[in-house]
Amino acid sequence: MRALALDVGSKTIGLATSDPGGVIATPWETLARKGHAADAKAIAERVQSETIECVVVGLPLELNGREGRRARAVRQFLAVLEPALPEAISVELWDERFSTAAAERALLQGDVSRARRKEKIDAVAAQFILQGWLDARSKSAEEAR
Repeated sequence: MRALALDVGSKTIGLATSDPGGVIATPWETLARKGHAADAKAIAERVQSETIECVVVGLPLELNGREGRRARAVRQFLAVLEPALPEAISVELWDERFSTAAAERALLQGDVSRARRKEKIDAVAAQFILQGWLDARSKSAEEAR
């Protein structure tokens, strides 16, 4: 199953995709935000062109696990995104706490320049979100056997 992850921010949306087998997440691109409707349309177009079956959206929970202002903003975007997607596409939320910090560490370890980190951070954060979701699905499938 091919999945797409979104790291939804106030200025950009990071995208990452999985391989067709649903094992490995790869950073894809970063979209500049243009408003909920335009952003939802752009994502829906990518879902159709890449034969995506599931969209995983990072939910930025507070450290205590509660939903704050940022999580409410993501849910408002989801209210526009879900109707824009084809009916067969499932949308799942995934706790994205620390994904940006992990992405920053990975890019620093890779000795990526500050300018390049700024370009790639959101897509790499989406990769961390998606890889966590893929790993959890794989673990659940193994336990079910």
